[in-house]
Amino acid sequence: MKIAVTGKGGVGKTTLSALLAQYYADRGREVLAVDADPAPCLALALGFSEAQRAQLTPVAEMDDLIYERTGAKPGATGGFFKLNPRVDDIPERFSQVRRGVRLLEMGAVDLGGSGCICPESAMLKALTTHLLLRKDDMLILDMYAGVEHLGRATASAVDAMLVVVEPTRRSLGTAAQIKKLASDIKIPNMYLVGNKVRDDEERAFLEAHTPGLKVLGTLPAAEGVLEADRLSIPVYEHVPALRAAAEAIAQRLDEELAVAGA
Repeated sequence: MKIAVTGKGGVGKTTLSALLAQYYADRGREVLAVDADPAPCLALALGFSEAQRAQLTPVAEMDDLIYERTGAKPGATGGFFKLNPRVDDIPERFSQVRRGVRLLEMGAVDLGGSGCICPESAMLKALTTHLLLRKDDMLILDMYAGVEHLGRATASAVDAMLVVVEPTRRSLGTAAQIKKLASDIKIPNMYLVGNKVRDDEERAFLEAHTPGLKVLGTLPAAEGVLEADRLSIPVYEHVPALRAAAEAIAQRLDEELAVAGA
């Protein structure tokens, strides 16, 4: 199963990605988490040690590898390069593992416009579309903030997209943009996940103003999140309320995708 997590900057995409990755790993699934944010921080959210983080080299910064696989230098535009580079060996070679979660960093992909494509984004698209997963394997993509990645169709082969929002109109406005672009590239299953939700009134606000997306669940505005960050402890291990909420979201997602036949 391949899941992309996206949303407006700062809404909690990385928190949800880390929670889901650890949930599935703790249940015996083989989990590959891909940090596709230009400012990767999923390793911290998952509790990887400083030594492990130092060993993580973003794929987008591997100029020689990108040239070898695509035939073009990173940052090149307007030329010819392979759109389907070999990627099957990349996760094992360039990842780190903690508590059952294998983490790979893509790094920054610096492009001019939403319709552009470059060797780096070709590598990311290949990772999402061509990695062969066994039945119980999970690929979780912590995507860029906003909607630019959808303009390059880098997430077009996922089974589901989770759009993380705060209970605000601005956040829901971004979700509406994401829904439109995701529909254009025919992502089959899209859901809304609320974060930093304080009470039933804010939950009701999300339900009433969702841009036509089913609300899969919500994460509470829980105490201990900032403390977990300062102590470099995953919120999954440090904040029971978030762990319980993420488990409920994952179970709901499994049920939804089973019905959808994904």
